[in-house]
Amino acid sequence: MLDRAAANSSVSTEAAQQEHSPERPSVEPVPVRAPSTLTAAGDLLRALAAPVRISIVLQLRESDRCVHELVDVLGVAQPLISQHLRVLKSAGVVEGERHGREVVYRLVDEHLSHIVVDAVAHVEEARG
Repeated sequence: MLDRAAANSSVSTEAAQQEHSPERPSVEPVPVRAPSTLTAAGDLLRALAAPVRISIVLQLRESDRCVHELVDVLGVAQPLISQHLRVLKSAGVVEGERHGREVVYRLVDEHLSHIVVDAVAHVEEARG
């Protein structure tokens, strides 16, 4: 008998916690996104999560670059730059176009650079 009373008390406590205070306006729920969309967004954010890849996106935001230009400006070894470019390319962040012996890389979409720029600005503001 005591267990049933405790269970009923628990249920009424949960119901009370779910109600909003009268002065707080109710809000419409945001549409729930498809799991595949959320998975793809997570994959994109993971692809952008390395400091070298963030630097590459910031460079490509300014202008298209080939690998040796990224090596020179970032001071990172060519194989490492190429590896990071492969990750960004497979995530759909960058695309490359061959010009003779060089491949020139550019951002696929300007929205992607905003993600990186906003994250960097957020960190700099918090430290400032």
